Amino acid sequence: MRILIVDDDPLAGELTLAVLEEAGHSCHLAEHGLEALERLSEDASFELVVSDLHMPLLDGLELFQELRERGLEQPFVLLTGDDPAPLLERAPGLYACLAKDGSLEQHLSALLDQL
Repeated sequence: MRILIVDDDPLAGELTLAVLEEAGHSCHLAEHGLEALERLSEDASFELVVSDLHMPLLDGLELFQELRERGLEQPFVLLTGDDPAPLLERAPGLYACLAKDGSLEQHLSALLDQL
């Protein structure tokens, strides 16, 4: 699966990238939401977007909403250090919202198995 990872924290982005590539996925990393919008506008062949919530310029929820307004319907997974439950309520259509904690690798892998 082709996955676009969006995270302004280089360490967190690389960690997510490593987990997903180890699971056999082809991943690309964008440093912020505006870069992700540009990439997806140029190449809509990404099958999944995995984005951090808190980023400068365009946060993860704003990125999700902008993609939907542009008609891009890839499943979207939001990663956050906050409580994920209220975020799912704020963004109908969000595929999943996962906590950035010690169980992220396990939960992300299980989620991708469902796709």
